[in-house]
Amino acid sequence: MTLKRRSLKRVPPKRVPLKRVPLKRAGRARDLVYGDPGVPDCRGGGRYLWWLVTRQAGRSAAGALLGTTWLVLMALAPYLLSRAVDDGLEPGDRAALAGWSTALLGLGVFNAGVSVLRHRTMTKVRMDANFRSVKLVVGQSTRLGAGLARQTGTGEIVTIGVGDVLTISQALTVVGPGVGAVAAYAVVAGLLLSVSLPLAAVVLLGVPVIVVLVGPPMGRLRGAETEYRERQGVLTARIGDLAGGLRVLNGLGGKGLFADAFRRDSQLLREQGYRVGSVASWIQALGVGLPTVFLAVVTWLAARLAAQGALTIGELVSVYGYVAVLVAPVAFFVECGYQLSRGVVAARRVVRFLALEPLLPDAPHSATGSPPDAPAEPAPLHDPQSGVGVAPGALTALAGARPAESAAVVDRLGRYTESAATWGGVRLDAIALPRIRERILVADNEADLFAGTLRDLLAGRRDPAGTDDAALGRAVHAAVADDIVLGLPDGLDSAVDAQGRSLSGGQRQRVRLARALFAEPEVLLAVEPTSALDAHTEAAVAARLRAARAGRTTLVTSTSPLVLDQADLVYYLVDGKVAASGGHRELLEEVPGYRALVARDTDPDDGDGGGTGGSRETREFGVEEAAR
Repeated sequence: MTLKRRSLKRVPPKRVPLKRVPLKRAGRARDLVYGDPGVPDCRGGGRYLWWLVTRQAGRSAAGALLGTTWLVLMALAPYLLSRAVDDGLEPGDRAALAGWSTALLGLGVFNAGVSVLRHRTMTKVRMDANFRSVKLVVGQSTRLGAGLARQTGTGEIVTIGVGDVLTISQALTVVGPGVGAVAAYAVVAGLLLSVSLPLAAVVLLGVPVIVVLVGPPMGRLRGAETEYRERQGVLTARIGDLAGGLRVLNGLGGKGLFADAFRRDSQLLREQGYRVGSVASWIQALGVGLPTVFLAVVTWLAARLAAQGALTIGELVSVYGYVAVLVAPVAFFVECGYQLSRGVVAARRVVRFLALEPLLPDAPHSATGSPPDAPAEPAPLHDPQSGVGVAPGALTALAGARPAESAAVVDRLGRYTESAATWGGVRLDAIALPRIRERILVADNEADLFAGTLRDLLAGRRDPAGTDDAALGRAVHAAVADDIVLGLPDGLDSAVDAQGRSLSGGQRQRVRLARALFAEPEVLLAVEPTSALDAHTEAAVAARLRAARAGRTTLVTSTSPLVLDQADLVYYLVDGKVAASGGHRELLEEVPGYRALVARDTDPDDGDGGGTGGSRETREFGVEEAAR
């Protein structure tokens, strides 16, 4: 009962002064945002990776040059060492020994600097690819809009935005060390030709053999990685469902069922992960083991040639050094192949997502070259399928036994589904979609609330740092959300969890309404804006909503007499069609079906629908209890 009394506690009507708390600006983060990431090549995973390279051609070329210089200079170190042995150490010439040793030291210091530049450049290459891909994924999510959830799952988007994007950026390592490995391999082979033709032949033939041996596991890894990513997306979606609905599932007794499903999916993902790990371990083992065996074979051959007198001591040292240095390029070959294989799989998933098209395409261009513009002045909305007409500047309400039918009317009037709905006599699907979104706002009672401060949630598409506190205060007051601001430790600058999980169901609904009111749209279409509120709060919201939207077009769907009594015109829907229309009290007297519909929210003895009954309070207690 304590919980019930809290939910019905009277909210003081006075306005709450809003105090701004200074926020730290993420200036550096803003600098990383691309104004235009470009148009990606979505013809395949490999083409997408190549597009990321060409979008930063200069930096990629610098990475390849620095990587090549780094590995080639590493290959020259054994030559200098051999000269120090043959020209200085063996004949006892200290001057020659000091000269060659100084050159070797200088080479090492210079190459260390090149390595630093190479690492920095390749980090920028990877970060550019990462942020560019994130920008594309987020932009595509925004472009798909309301149709996003119908075409792909939340887990798929999370997996792409977190795992696949990182894998793609790591694959671009091939641009620097990968290119350098090829150059270093060619340089070492050339140096060995001047020492011994048989040794050069072994080196030239050895690396292709390694590539042939590593090739089949690479193919298996690509297939296993693809299946693993698919299962990972399913499991991520399952985790999101559990996190968002755990309280409700617990109340309904369905927690165990979903836990069993999650356990089953996680076991399948684990088994697939074992298969991926098994193949990856073989690739990594071959990447380390084969170059080591290769080094041993070449060293053994060089030692035999030295024992036979075909090689000098210095040449033997240089051969060992060449092959030891060659281990790094060969390992890079294997590593780049491994990363490139995984990157292609990840890029295919990104490309598949970027290839999705909105369920609601933009308006086709007319003969004049552009779609008809939206009405210049406030104009009526009309849905011929239901017969609902929304007059400009009026508060209109829809009341139907099936909330889904009322919501369908709103979707058509807001152009979230294809229909013949018109705005000022012009079909909505003939008007450019951005123009509709600028002026018509559909406020869903289950709209997402993103993690952040309460100010961020209420600001919507506006910059929170530049919000008008007076306008924000009016929106909060109109939504009867003053107590929410007062109840949070830092007021508007208090952190709110994703989906508003740190708020109750009624508080989340009032935050959504305050956000819609603060946007000040020309046309507001609100779906069940008070369904989770107690009777007292609902009455206050209905009255303040009418006052806040005076003179502007507003449509609400509701079966509450407290809301319907505030409307200028009420449409009574039966099977998605207008069965009657008029004022709330007029419909109560003349339409039995309407009276029976709204009587669930009224006292049976109160014929005008002005009172509240115990059944509604019982339902609200259940809603608040489930939300907690």
